Amino acid sequence: MTTFRTAAEIGRTELGPRALPILGEQRSATGLRSVDTVLDNGLRVIAVHSPTVPMAELRLRIPFAGADKRHAAIAEVLAATILTGTERRDRVAMDTDLALVGGELGAGVDPERLSVGGNALASGFDTLLDVLADALTGAAYRDEEVEGERSRLVERIAVARSQPSVIAREALQRHRYGDHPFTRETPEAADVATVTVDEVKAMHRNSVLPRNSVLVFVGDVEPDTAVDKIGAALAGWTSDENAVELPDLPDVLGGDILFVPRPGAVQSQLRLSAQAIPRTDPRYPALQLANLVFGGFFSSRLVENIREDKGYTYHARSSLEFTIRGATLLVDADTASEVTAPALLEMRYELGRLGVVPPTTEELETVRQYAIGSLLISTASQTGLASQLAALAPLGLGPEWLVEHPNRLKQVTHEQVTEAALEFFSPVRFTGVIVGDVAQLPSLKALGGVSE
Repeated sequence: MTTFRTAAEIGRTELGPRALPILGEQRSATGLRSVDTVLDNGLRVIAVHSPTVPMAELRLRIPFAGADKRHAAIAEVLAATILTGTERRDRVAMDTDLALVGGELGAGVDPERLSVGGNALASGFDTLLDVLADALTGAAYRDEEVEGERSRLVERIAVARSQPSVIAREALQRHRYGDHPFTRETPEAADVATVTVDEVKAMHRNSVLPRNSVLVFVGDVEPDTAVDKIGAALAGWTSDENAVELPDLPDVLGGDILFVPRPGAVQSQLRLSAQAIPRTDPRYPALQLANLVFGGFFSSRLVENIREDKGYTYHARSSLEFTIRGATLLVDADTASEVTAPALLEMRYELGRLGVVPPTTEELETVRQYAIGSLLISTASQTGLASQLAALAPLGLGPEWLVEHPNRLKQVTHEQVTEAALEFFSPVRFTGVIVGDVAQLPSLKALGGVSE
């Protein structure tokens, strides 16, 4: 009879646990052939040759700002229906044409941009482009499609707006940015319910524009060929107007945490935030590593403290949230009501400790390897590379930034990370919100720095 060793048995020897193999050198992508150009219609195109699989990935990002209070509601309906049929194709024909080349397209919207993305077999690249161009220049927005998607959106939004995480996110956005259009991430269901077909068609005419927009291609097609095909397919998508960018955000200033009452809640949502710097700032690599030490991955100080040691939360993290030409630090955790105050105390403690007790050499090397490895993994596929480039493009960055960033992370010194910890993680730089039941949080006010 065949016997099998368990994982524990395989991992041990007579002398103790088997030593882990030495981590090999992490090598960034090199030799990416790319073209970065602007077409006659004002569309910026970044095309990268990546022949790992015979596929073609597209990411189109259109600045989509609007100051009108109903803009977010109309934009949600537009994003849900832009791919539901054109003058040439109904919804079934669009889906069929894409399916025949192993393709798909999807659309979404946020306060900054309308995003259309998808993929197909490289041999079906022409079809993928033709369907995309058809939607951009001839979306029909038929009554029955708009009505159906609008009804589904109303239901989804009504459910979403009752979720604690959505309530906390909306409260944080208003606390940080007031009435800036950037805060309108989730429209009111009542506003969506009143969106008309004419409003959606008017928004498409006025806002789905090539100038200021970016299309990223990654796939098994030569970059010059890809650009030529994209230019030919989208030649009919034109306008003299520019796609509208959001106005700059105000800086996030440190101050009191705003308490948002949610009677009857058994959990509290803690969200802390501070101003940070964009990827283009030379201090960014050091900040990225300092953030990982604090709360950016599972073995971080914050997680070890309030999750592993004290059990206050199942989930805690800190992250860099990239905004319009800037960035913020975001620290978030959900806790049981009775440990909300202790969790806030420990979060503030860890913020202060990062500057007073800088990362050790071991901590720094661990997060350095994690940051480099995560980046290389995320850009190893065509899908990941296309998404990363689409995020960088609004900053004027391209493939060379991704190729060079691992080396920037390798060169960050212990002193630079220590300086970043002192500069960006000081507790007085942070503000935020707590959503919870005030009746269950008698000790929260005793900590100070919390207002209603």
